[in-house]
Amino acid sequence: MNIFEIVLIQPILNLLLFFNFIFGGIHLPFSFGFSIVALTVFVRLVLAPLTASQLKSAAKTAELRPKLAELSKKHGSDKQALARAQMDLYRAHGVNPAAGCLPLILQIPVFIALYNVLLRVLGNGGNFSDINQLVYSTFLSVGSLDLGFFGFNLAAKPSDFAKTGFQLLLIPPVTAILQFWQSKLMMPPRQDSSGPSAQKKSPGDKKPSMEEALTQMQSQMVWLMPAMIGFFSFGFPAGLSLYWNVFTIFGIIQQYWISKNFKLAQILKFRK
Repeated sequence: MNIFEIVLIQPILNLLLFFNFIFGGIHLPFSFGFSIVALTVFVRLVLAPLTASQLKSAAKTAELRPKLAELSKKHGSDKQALARAQMDLYRAHGVNPAAGCLPLILQIPVFIALYNVLLRVLGNGGNFSDINQLVYSTFLSVGSLDLGFFGFNLAAKPSDFAKTGFQLLLIPPVTAILQFWQSKLMMPPRQDSSGPSAQKKSPGDKKPSMEEALTQMQSQMVWLMPAMIGFFSFGFPAGLSLYWNVFTIFGIIQQYWISKNFKLAQILKFRK
């Protein structure tokens, strides 16, 4: 057993089976499906401070875009002077550019571990011997699982809809729509190109600035990412899509909540 399994996969697996034990004990219908939901909510709560830091950093950076554009116009092609001015601006406003990336990087191992756990449980074909070797206590051992969830088989793939049910074809578009919603919320507001801080280009300058290139890339990812996630969900067990969609829904809620409170804090700060 490698260190990744000991530190991440095994604890997450045992937590999932613990939720299943609790829900099964109270005879909750679709206990395993709700165990996936409970696990997803738990992970979201654990990662909430990191996600909040990421979203707040993105909101502050978006507010500084007009000033960043002015610095680009002021320093022109002097990249070193521009970089120093940008860092001074970030420092003056208490913004750490790396703060938006670090939480995302830290979340990646957790996502991989969750993926491995759900894939092992849902793709074992009814043989739980390997899974039972990883449990912390015998009361978490699995003999069978009810993989139904409101008419969906959590182990079935939408790609096998002809055998497992046409309702599974609803999963990819729903997954893609939710991902698009979240991606759209994460997009910074468009800067008015006619404003005083907008850079004026000469007719022969066809090369976009770095800021414009990043904006174009983000705009493309808003469409590309949902399409990719929807495509992947077509070939993954429905239980994985359940996890992803619940995770996305709570991300959307958190994003709305942080955005609302951040704007309120900025208004109160301005009034002071």
